[in-house]
Amino acid sequence: MGSTPSAPHLAPDASLLGFALAIAAPALLAYNVSPSATLLNQLLALFGWGIAVTYFAPRWAELTSSLRLIFAILLALMAAIAWSAERSLPNALTWSALALSAAALVVACSAAGDAIGGAVPAPSFLLALLLTGGASMLIALIQVFAPTWADGNFIARSGLPGRAVGNLRQPNHLSSLLMWALVAWVPVVSAGYINRWRIRRAAALALGALMVWAVVLTASRTGVVGVLLLAAWGMVDRRLARWVRVSLVAAPVVYLAFWLLMAGWAHSTGHTFGGEARLAESDVSSSRWAIWSNTLQLIRENPWTGVGFGEFNFAWTLTPFPDRPVAFFDHSHNLPLQLWVELGIPLGTLVLGLLLWALVQAGVRSWKVAGDGGAASRAAFVMVLMIGVHSLFEYPLWYAYFLLPTAWAWGYALRRPSTDSPASEEPNNEGRGWPLRIAGVLMIAGSLFAVYDYWKVVVIYAPSDDAGPLAERIERGQGSVFFSHHADYAAATTTEPPSRAMAAFDSTTHSLLDSRLMMAWATALAESGNRDKASYLAARLREFRNPASAEFFEVCNDPARLAETPPPFQCEVPPPGLTWRDFRSRSE
Repeated sequence: MGSTPSAPHLAPDASLLGFALAIAAPALLAYNVSPSATLLNQLLALFGWGIAVTYFAPRWAELTSSLRLIFAILLALMAAIAWSAERSLPNALTWSALALSAAALVVACSAAGDAIGGAVPAPSFLLALLLTGGASMLIALIQVFAPTWADGNFIARSGLPGRAVGNLRQPNHLSSLLMWALVAWVPVVSAGYINRWRIRRAAALALGALMVWAVVLTASRTGVVGVLLLAAWGMVDRRLARWVRVSLVAAPVVYLAFWLLMAGWAHSTGHTFGGEARLAESDVSSSRWAIWSNTLQLIRENPWTGVGFGEFNFAWTLTPFPDRPVAFFDHSHNLPLQLWVELGIPLGTLVLGLLLWALVQAGVRSWKVAGDGGAASRAAFVMVLMIGVHSLFEYPLWYAYFLLPTAWAWGYALRRPSTDSPASEEPNNEGRGWPLRIAGVLMIAGSLFAVYDYWKVVVIYAPSDDAGPLAERIERGQGSVFFSHHADYAAATTTEPPSRAMAAFDSTTHSLLDSRLMMAWATALAESGNRDKASYLAARLREFRNPASAEFFEVCNDPARLAETPPPFQCEVPPPGLTWRDFRSRSE
């Protein structure tokens, strides 16, 4: 009973197809339709994980001891979402956040199969990650060296010269995906696959090096931190094979070598290397310091209850910040700050404490696992640590294709393997609990319904030849369960006069405030006789210094218009006393 727990030998099985659908398919899907560039990727991730959960659902009774922290964290977040919904967050946004949180809870629980003697399919999970990384590496090379091959449907086009963005169209997302693949590379090459598949060690090393090269092509700062974490893992994990440890420790050197190679290539050929272009930027932080400073001020002003879950963009946009970043941020780009600003210091600190506790516990438990499976457990922990570091600069966990794999890896690292009986090679489906199986089926059904629901708003932004009038399409879209705010955006920004769409502003302004929406909202408020709020909103828009609003403020340069009584509302100094809270009530 006192022996060190061991995990099953790494051997892939039929579950690889399920994990490929859950991990690879969402990351490699290039096709997208407006208004959301990643919505189909996220729904495909939800669908794939629903299949995986349905197949590998352990008994519910065995989960609470090993995953109680994950339960506590996600339940706290869901409680916060429900609490915020009572204050201002629209139903469509609330339901979306609740569904994603619940899916993460289910996926984390599904990773505890070893607790009841059934094999957790970690090999298939890791192989799916590695295959995804290999395919993403090829896409990165095409986007940088053969951009004309990218058709936008099978391989996404990069909108950033000299930078790879992957099919997720975001360089930081591609970087984190590749870093996960490099983490998965470690247990895969450590578990006998090289001999079993007759792959030479040199080929394995080449694959790892090429993925590091792809990370360089993203020019992502998180990639730099990621390769340093790989080196740290290689230095502290003495149970890995010597050549694997050396490879990890050498990762930063390989990264630097490829960086210099790309810089030399760019200089000699006249092409653009995105990494050099980023270093030449005057704001190397991409406005991170400014948005963090603004977030800290919001925390000081709302310390106890925060601004409400999902309300950061709303509160930040409608709070005076004369020196604010000019981009329209919908997140603080730092997970601790995001929790504190939206949930308040007490609840945010509680959730952060539970996260840190669970992270430490995952590290301790994963390091106790012996055998080939030990490398898989430690890789799962490093995956969580890696995405946690990314979450200090971005918000990857707000996307299903990152959140759900993180939940599975965290659940796997937190599990307590049985020491009484060896785990079987194949999943044991006898006595599997029905609660998680039902949850998996609901994830599948929910993702399919969400696609149907999403198409109600797709026809607004990308109508077919036989689509009806815009007004009719907007009305149908406003009946969407999860995406009605997109229809409300169309209503708010196309209705003339804007004051006829005041109900639409109550919803869509809590998703993302941008120049077009703020101009329409301010005009609607002025037309409704609320000039104080209109001038306040216009003052906040002016702070963004956005070229799209230049025409809106052009009247303020006309002396004749300024001499009018009253002058144009966007030219007036707003009265004191108004705050973002005065704008958020649905009934006002």
